[in-house]
Amino acid sequence: MISIYFKEIKSFFSSLIGYLVIAVFLLFIGLFMWVFEDTSILEYKYATMESLFTIAPLLFLLIIPAITMRSFAEENQKGTMEFLLTKPISDVQIILGKYLANLTLVIIALIPTAIYYYSITQLGFPKGNIDGGAVIGSYMGLVFLAMVFLAIGIFSSSLTNNQISAFILSSFTCFLFYLAFSYISTLPIFFGKVDDMIEKIGLEYHYNSISRGKIEWRDIFYFLSMTSFFLWLTTVSLAKRKW
Repeated sequence: MISIYFKEIKSFFSSLIGYLVIAVFLLFIGLFMWVFEDTSILEYKYATMESLFTIAPLLFLLIIPAITMRSFAEENQKGTMEFLLTKPISDVQIILGKYLANLTLVIIALIPTAIYYYSITQLGFPKGNIDGGAVIGSYMGLVFLAMVFLAIGIFSSSLTNNQISAFILSSFTCFLFYLAFSYISTLPIFFGKVDDMIEKIGLEYHYNSISRGKIEWRDIFYFLSMTSFFLWLTTVSLAKRKW
């Protein structure tokens, strides 16, 4: 697993892929936080990072599928997947190695945004007048959200030999689990407690819950369960190729 992990990390940063993903993510976050008038924190009356934690999940819907689309689709396309599966390493170790490498890349992309937090604390009146608990909770929410999106992306990549198909399938599935259930729950055919139950199926509900700074085990369990479920589906997908 360790060898797969470092191979993926090396692959990311030996080409433009890793640098491009991080640069695009930080560029758009910077534009939305400081430049675009509708979302700029300079237009707010108080110190907050709400715009970052609102925009980042939407960027994840495109950036994370772009990261994961090559995980297995490229191996299948080049014909190296069969060689990889014959090595003395289990399918789970292969999957976890690739998954953790992708997660590392996402975390590396998030680290530079800490400078935005420092800038906002300095702009606050008095300095440091910002809800640190909510910021920490929101960062945790982003990491948990990325964990699920990455699991979905790796599963999607294992289903096809085409990276573009893997990207489209991953983006659609991430969108479905993040936003679709919130919209579906508002349909007039659902009422009473049914609409709440449907909304809680979606990732957005649990992400928003953690972002308030209130860390609850049910939200953490939800994210870990979703991540485990899609990683398990990936193992099933790889097993089918052996059959």
